[in-house]
Amino acid sequence: MAASDFSQINALDPNTLGGLRRLSKESSPEATKEAARQFEALFVQQMLKSMRDATPKGSMFDSDETRMYQSLLDQQMSMQLSTRAGGIGLAKVIERQLNAGKAEVKLPDGPVPLDAAIRRGFDGAVSPSATGTASQAAKTAGAAASSAATAVPMLPNMPAGAGPRAFVEKVWPQAVEASRATGIPARFLVAQAALETGWGKFELKNADGTPSHNLFNIKAGRSWSGDTVSTATTEYVNGAATRENARFRAYGSYADSFRDYANLIRNNPRYAAVVGQSDATAFARGLQAAGYATDPQYADKLARIINGNTLRVALSGSASPSA
Repeated sequence: MAASDFSQINALDPNTLGGLRRLSKESSPEATKEAARQFEALFVQQMLKSMRDATPKGSMFDSDETRMYQSLLDQQMSMQLSTRAGGIGLAKVIERQLNAGKAEVKLPDGPVPLDAAIRRGFDGAVSPSATGTASQAAKTAGAAASSAATAVPMLPNMPAGAGPRAFVEKVWPQAVEASRATGIPARFLVAQAALETGWGKFELKNADGTPSHNLFNIKAGRSWSGDTVSTATTEYVNGAATRENARFRAYGSYADSFRDYANLIRNNPRYAAVVGQSDATAFARGLQAAGYATDPQYADKLARIINGNTLRVALSGSASPSA
């Protein structure tokens, strides 16, 4: 999204700040820059106010009305001073402070390898029976890799809700496979799974407490013959939230969940505009327009996760330097 021209802001018109409010929802350099400019404008306004307070009063033009209009003029003047010709320099200092440590992140295109600490913990926790499953899943996820060393083991014993990075580690190989099937970037799919499950914290459970592995909260319609899990859910009818009980699909693994999601997106004509979509906002809006969810804010929530810093940091923390 192109940055707004904040040098033309009218401080008295709140609608002109709409661009800044939109930017503030994104973790972007434009949002940081404009937030710093706004702070500088506030600082300049306080300086002008102090100057006015120190000016002797009592002239024939001094009245409550003139002081009010003088204050409004100072507001506009402070906005102009902070946005033209580089301002007084305070905004640049604030911007550097806010951007400290935010290095440009290159999002990985392939499987995310585990670092040594996580790998040691994983190896010590996996049972012998789970090892075979993990090995097989690693082979599937790394089929396009040039050597077995690049294959990524699954994390079947990773506790749910262990954090965004652990969640990415757990589902990234399956997201890559689904990405190859749908043409949708893997990070988009991870973001949607994160939205649906709260980064794994609220994954649907079976009656015995075992995970359903349903990362996309796909409901079980009449055509579904597999296992199901029933739970109360929130749906929106004419914009109003209502609670109802619904049946959802249950899978044997996260790979099955991603595979079923990919089949739904590819084979249902409603999602034709979503397949192969590489723009985050268009992807999110396409899902909502197709009726994937009834939440009127679904597209905005999904787009914010895809473009947000949480996913970016989780991916960069999990990726190897060469990824």
